[in-house]
Amino acid sequence: MVTYYFYDRRLLGEPDLPLGTDFDEAIKKWDELHNQAPRLIGTLEEAFARWEKEVLPTYTSRETVKGYTKNLRTIRPVFKDSTWDQVDLPAIKSYLKARTAKTQGNREMSLLSIIWNWARGEGLTRLPWPAAGMERSKWKNKETPRRMVVFDELFEAVYNEGDQLLRDCMDLSTATGMRLTDCINVLMPRTESLRLEASKTGKEADYDLNVSQVLPGLITRRKSIKATHMFLLSTMDGKRVTHGMLRYRYDQARNHAYVKAAIANDDEFMRQIRRMVLRDMRKRAAQLAGGLDEASALLQHDDKRLTQRHYGAVAKLKPTR
Repeated sequence: MVTYYFYDRRLLGEPDLPLGTDFDEAIKKWDELHNQAPRLIGTLEEAFARWEKEVLPTYTSRETVKGYTKNLRTIRPVFKDSTWDQVDLPAIKSYLKARTAKTQGNREMSLLSIIWNWARGEGLTRLPWPAAGMERSKWKNKETPRRMVVFDELFEAVYNEGDQLLRDCMDLSTATGMRLTDCINVLMPRTESLRLEASKTGKEADYDLNVSQVLPGLITRRKSIKATHMFLLSTMDGKRVTHGMLRYRYDQARNHAYVKAAIANDDEFMRQIRRMVLRDMRKRAAQLAGGLDEASALLQHDDKRLTQRHYGAVAKLKPTR
């Protein structure tokens, strides 16, 4: 006969926790859980701790892990001591109202909903996410998409001040619509197509190199570099490219372009240069596309409204007369 031991959580309305079959080990686990019960068991901290340990490491995107870690660090002190029934819709709306960084507050609530729904699946709570079914009530902070038109003169002002690596990155992103992370991690093509597996969505795409004005030259330059890696972007001495390398190069090029605009006393152009960031090259790709449908396909969006809202792509119509 085998005896199984459990930690009784029925008074909390939660399923019991298995402690195993070894009596001594079960006593140790019971003592750990019981002594922590007022602080951990039945609170959101129980879910935060387990999700951080069990789920967060499974994300393959470094940017996703970085963003979730930052958001968890912000919401944890606020909600960790709360029991599940204490976190209702008024509570999360109050959090958003008090948050000074309104858009970031929305991202934090998105993470909280992810952890909450995961916790339901793990039996940590039976309560549904407090805002479930409330999408049309507009309970989140209002967001205004960042509008940025990367016109030719603006692009060229920074592009001309960059070194070859920065130019190659800007060419790659504006030609394909790739995110910066994908530009860094895309492999050298083995055929006449450049294969992408998007780090954020996992979607795959092939870009026909024969119809590109800039990609063949980029690939030719890359083949002339003796590198120990197979990534398309590379430093001239054969090293892998990092976000830090590109950020430094972009900041330097943008500063030089800004100084030139200042010398010309062009205040508006100075403002535009200062406002443009490297990830705006993806916006330029959408703006260079032949229309909304083409831009949406290039950016691999399932919904054209997303392309139109966040990337400024518009339908190009032909007048009837």
